[in-house]
Amino acid sequence: QVQLVESGGGSVQAGGSLRLSCAASTNIFTFNIVSWYRQAPGKQRELVASVLSIGTTNVADSVKGRFSISRDNAKNTVYLQMNSLRPEDTAVYYCKSSVLGGVNRGDYWGQGTQVTVSS
Repeated sequence: QVQLVESGGGSVQAGGSLRLSCAASTNIFTFNIVSWYRQAPGKQRELVASVLSIGTTNVADSVKGRFSISRDNAKNTVYLQMNSLRPEDTAVYYCKSSVLGGVNRGDYWGQGTQVTVSS
């Protein structure tokens, strides 16, 4: 059973930074893709950033230049570095891992971590 645990959320003022962590219970090379999503109150969940097992990263246009995604294979952890935070970044942030084939095929979600940015 794959488990993902997010941490690092909190409350910051606009312009501040936070680093979110997504710790996996298994080797992250098992996952084809690890992504960060966010969901603000009353809005749909949206993709923020993703990293492939081969290392390729992608960041949503809305956070490009401010957010970055990285991975530490030794710690089985994926990070979301968030700089220059804005009030509109306020949301619950979720980590998702995706296995595209094999017996463990599927999507796995963490429980989420709250990020609140005040103006």
